[in-house]
Amino acid sequence: MYKELNPVLHSQLRLAIISILMGVEEAEFKALKEITKASAGNLSLQLDKLKEHNYITVNKHLKNKYTVTKCRITAEGISAFEQYVASLKEYINVEKTNLKEI
Repeated sequence: MYKELNPVLHSQLRLAIISILMGVEEAEFKALKEITKASAGNLSLQLDKLKEHNYITVNKHLKNKYTVTKCRITAEGISAFEQYVASLKEYINVEKTNLKEI
């Protein structure tokens, strides 16, 4: 009856990261850290998980002797996010339908 929610995106921080990246071409690690209020370590861990599933790409380069990390969502990440949202909508619609029947 219910579609299983994508466990990779069902994490609050990973969902926040993907949601942010859906609205921008790319985002720097520093900006993601500030927006999500995540620690650097936790953010790095979650970015690695998203990258491992090919939902994002991570590009690092030097700028004024500092490493700048930029993230982009991939086509696979966009598709996964859209499917996740569709699944959530199904949950909401089923709940509304079931409540009307009670």
